[in-house]
Amino acid sequence: MKKLGFGLMRLPLVDKADPAAVDVEQVKEMVDLFLERGFTYFDTAWMYCGFHSENVTREALVDRYPREAFTLATKLHSGFFNSLEDRDKVFFEQMAKTGAEYFDYYLLHGISQSSYGKYEEFDCFGWLREKKEQGLVRHMGFSFHDNARLLDRILTEHPDMEFVQLQINYLDWESPWIQSRQCYETAKKHGVPVIVMEPVKGGTLAQIPKKAEELFLEYAPGMSIPSWAVRFAASLDNVMMVLSGMSSLEQLKDNTGYMEDFRPFDDREWELVRKAADMINEATAVPCTGCAYCADGCPAKIAIPQYFSLYNEDMRESKDKGWTANVTNYQQLTHKFGKAGDCIQCGQCESICPQHLPVMEHLKAVSAHYDK
Repeated sequence: MKKLGFGLMRLPLVDKADPAAVDVEQVKEMVDLFLERGFTYFDTAWMYCGFHSENVTREALVDRYPREAFTLATKLHSGFFNSLEDRDKVFFEQMAKTGAEYFDYYLLHGISQSSYGKYEEFDCFGWLREKKEQGLVRHMGFSFHDNARLLDRILTEHPDMEFVQLQINYLDWESPWIQSRQCYETAKKHGVPVIVMEPVKGGTLAQIPKKAEELFLEYAPGMSIPSWAVRFAASLDNVMMVLSGMSSLEQLKDNTGYMEDFRPFDDREWELVRKAADMINEATAVPCTGCAYCADGCPAKIAIPQYFSLYNEDMRESKDKGWTANVTNYQQLTHKFGKAGDCIQCGQCESICPQHLPVMEHLKAVSAHYDK
């Protein structure tokens, strides 16, 4: 397989305020071009796009192409089962939603210190082995959001796992929280190939500070800014696939363009991304990837990722600029969602955040900036 996978998490929308309002016709165009250019890997999950991604996968892909023409991955998340029977209930509903006869890759979703015990309690690793033995799953693995020490423990206790999906990008490579490099090296030590998620960090590495952008453009004027992030991950020798959550046909054209005949980084390019990471870290107030796990269960219905994105943009502006368009954008969002200042400090957002962010503290900063 070519190293670029189509992440079906951030699909184009006809209504930006409704994550389930997917622009299916545009997705069909994207799927067609993706396959036409020789790429085959598609990644979805139970709760993506307001629980609608798997349905879109069927409509745009499975019902339109022979099963052997594509590779499909989906996942079981710990938040959606509370009994042994629930595991099968979710799995077979996923088969119905996608229309797939089997899943090429199936993952236990987002394992962390807080969820590993539940996957063990309900014998999900053994259950996944059974699905493989039954021919319903071709390859079994898990996605992971925690430290390298826990990853080492899981791979030691479950040596039959065939792959692991990790958050890897040049901004998080040396992060003490995400530990991209350490987790990558742990997987490599166990001989387990890696699938990369969040290579562009939810779009953060597509719109970078001007001085970092100039660094890249001076070296390779014809390459897009996101291409540096995707190629960084794909250049790691133990990476088998890099997922990109493409939300427009233009993004897909760009990604497939430079990944069609993939060329790994040279020494100078490794050096440039290290410099760019330092520049971006200096300018990023909230390192949110926009996964929206926090927002799905927010009792105050706060649009947390959207607010963080607006806030980050404003923090990159000149301090003397005053009013920005993001003030209006924020106000428009509050007509449908709770304000940042409506946070009741329940903490559910922080318990589920894959980035381990102090979400409530960041919301206070957003509220101080916008709720005036």
